[in-house]
Amino acid sequence: MPPSSRLFAAATSCLIIIDVQHGFLASAPPAARDEIAARIAWLARAARHLHIPTLVTLEEEAANGPLLPAVAAAVAGAPVFDKWSFGLAGQNDILTAVRATGRSHCVLVGMETDVCVAQSALGLLDQGFAVAAVTDACFSPPPFHAAGLDRMQAAGTALLTSKALLFEWAATLPLHLRLKAELGPPPPGVTF
Repeated sequence: MPPSSRLFAAATSCLIIIDVQHGFLASAPPAARDEIAARIAWLARAARHLHIPTLVTLEEEAANGPLLPAVAAAVAGAPVFDKWSFGLAGQNDILTAVRATGRSHCVLVGMETDVCVAQSALGLLDQGFAVAAVTDACFSPPPFHAAGLDRMQAAGTALLTSKALLFEWAATLPLHLRLKAELGPPPPGVTF
């Protein structure tokens, strides 16, 4: 059954953190690496506060490294999957875990925008999920980031910024103010 709302509400969302590893961020300038990791960690902390299920994938950890430390601290206790299919919907254990969240909306962050994030978005759309990619919490070196976003959007993926997603999750001013107090200052480049 297709999702009933275009909004990515806290009650219907799950957060999927894809391959946030040094090997995929190595081509980014150091400041950009820190900003992307900070945004993903901030979203993961918000998801924890809002009881939004979070899943993490790693691709070829021996070659690409472990989950970045800032993100690892934010997702402590979340299930981590070794991903062998570029699109996570092509791997049964991960797809089963996504379904087991009971959520209809999948929010994707991570690496690389035009490969694993895009293929995951397309596969999840094919499985009947509503899918959003967080534009400022995904990465591929130029021009591949923009190409990945364009492909996902053309297929029906919603493109959201970190700020827009947090406001959709909060939905009300009281919850926004509570999250603002609990999460502390937002990462660089984000107002909340």
